[in-house]
Amino acid sequence: MISMVLSPLIESLREGLIVSCQALPDEPLFGVQHMAAMARAAVAGGAVAIRANGPDDIAAIRKAVRLPILGLFKEDIPGCEVRITPTLEHAEKIARAGADVVAVDATRRARPGNLSVKDMIDHIHKVIGKPVLADVSTLDEGLAAVESGADFVATTLSGYTAYSPSQPGPDFVLLGKLVNHLKPLGIPVIAEGRVSTPQEAVHALALGAHAVVVGSAITRPQWITAQFSGALKEARRI
Repeated sequence: MISMVLSPLIESLREGLIVSCQALPDEPLFGVQHMAAMARAAVAGGAVAIRANGPDDIAAIRKAVRLPILGLFKEDIPGCEVRITPTLEHAEKIARAGADVVAVDATRRARPGNLSVKDMIDHIHKVIGKPVLADVSTLDEGLAAVESGADFVATTLSGYTAYSPSQPGPDFVLLGKLVNHLKPLGIPVIAEGRVSTPQEAVHALALGAHAVVVGSAITRPQWITAQFSGALKEARRI
């Protein structure tokens, strides 16, 4: 089943923009109606897919647009560092809500119940029937995720694990390494994480990224406003 749907999906994402439509509970645009509207705006702007969080937002976006949805489910679990789709139940809920791809944390950090990345991927493939996007923070994690059966790999979590480099911009070094190792195997690598300008997105494609995810720079007005206001304040001090 997976092989039958994966090839057209991969082609639909090729060299395109995936817009991450997410908002935190304390942000002005939090709520399903806002995320559905944001997804419609992304479609109008030329996005090829939407990345969305949680069954409620995914269901609302599924009704609003026809683009592929890369779904995830963030939840803070006490004593667990993994937040992106930490359990099989989370994966099942977003698949039922309408996600075309299930994104999971594929870092080396422990999951609840010590569920392995391989067991997670196997369940999503065999029971849920969806392709898997592995969000990683290092090259080794990307290689291990593919060994475990992941269909895509994304640089999403670079800078969000204690052992990966913290930096203000995209981790182009990790992207290049993943592309060099995985592209010959036919595994698409998605550039994600702190991509904030069109130039950075173009550079990611030049490095071999299959597609580029942009979130805050498109969908978080308070963050965008802060970039302008901060620049103006800095200019006044010069």
